[in-house]
Amino acid sequence: MGWCADCALAVGADPRAERHAALADLLAREQLDALLLTSLSNIRYLTGFSGSAALAIATARDILLVTDFRYDEQARVEVDGAARVVVERTSAWERLFQELGSVGPLETIGYEAHAVWAKDAQRLASSATAWRWQPAPELVERLRLRKAPGEVAAIRAAATLAGDALRATLCMTRVGQTEREIAGILEGHLRRLGSDAHPFPTIVASGERTAWPHARTSARAVARGDWLLLDFGAQVDGYCADVTRTVVVGARATEHQRVLYDLVQTAQRVARERIRPGMSGREADALARDLIEARGFGEAFGHSLGHGLGLDVHEAPRLARTNGEPLPVDAVVTIEPGIYVAGQGGVRIEDDVHLSAQGPVVLSDGLTDLVELT
Repeated sequence: MGWCADCALAVGADPRAERHAALADLLAREQLDALLLTSLSNIRYLTGFSGSAALAIATARDILLVTDFRYDEQARVEVDGAARVVVERTSAWERLFQELGSVGPLETIGYEAHAVWAKDAQRLASSATAWRWQPAPELVERLRLRKAPGEVAAIRAAATLAGDALRATLCMTRVGQTEREIAGILEGHLRRLGSDAHPFPTIVASGERTAWPHARTSARAVARGDWLLLDFGAQVDGYCADVTRTVVVGARATEHQRVLYDLVQTAQRVARERIRPGMSGREADALARDLIEARGFGEAFGHSLGHGLGLDVHEAPRLARTNGEPLPVDAVVTIEPGIYVAGQGGVRIEDDVHLSAQGPVVLSDGLTDLVELT
């Protein structure tokens, strides 16, 4: 099996040659002869290789991928001609330096300064003076901003799977279960329904711990009337979904809970309906933030509205007050406002949205009415 057989859902017709050509144009603009790739997500984007250990060099004409013995067969199957594969049994870095001469005449080689370990940057500094190593801007990430139809389809499939797993989990959720028990049920459903992996540690928080935006799932038992917040991901053909729902367990919501939930739900709905490509990340963030601030909860919404999704669960663009850059057409982003009241609890609602040229398209189920598990 090659790329098309394994990853048809994610990309449809093999897009790797087109991606390589686009990178070649960026290399020319940056006056680089080559780019050293250490980001595994960028390597996968360009070559199809999904292993956990690899280095790659991309020039305008060729891509060289160096991996180790564990991935000998896998690399050849997944790459399937999109790059030249070299398997090294000792040091991948030493082999990379040995192979550079075969890539072509190289003088200036960019490297992913944002994705290289300090010890590996030192390797570059102390390598042969035949090459000049230069920190490069996030070139492949620029290409990954806009999602092709196959990539959008994969994220949609992951989001659909996530929604199905959540519904199955909530049917089994009871007062007295621990957060870890509920997380285990959810993660089991995710795998059973076909998730490649858990793209980040599942967050299950209850009671006052829902006021911790990134709480670690704990041994706390869920009590009657508690908030229960579930923030989790799914992955299909390497592409991630990211979904959050907040429910009430064992009782009807109190008036205070309902008021808080309604505000977050309204802010989330307005943002996911009004967001558009071309507006800045700051303007997108304000769609929800202005509503929450107007009700006096601005200080309780301390994180940004959302982030990009793709091969990584957190990637560009950012929907944040600090981002004045326009949101590109065909980005996929999360919309996830939240309100967190220390000692009481919090609410976050998150969906995944494709910024199409025609307007926003919700890829997750968008079912955000308050659920009371009584």
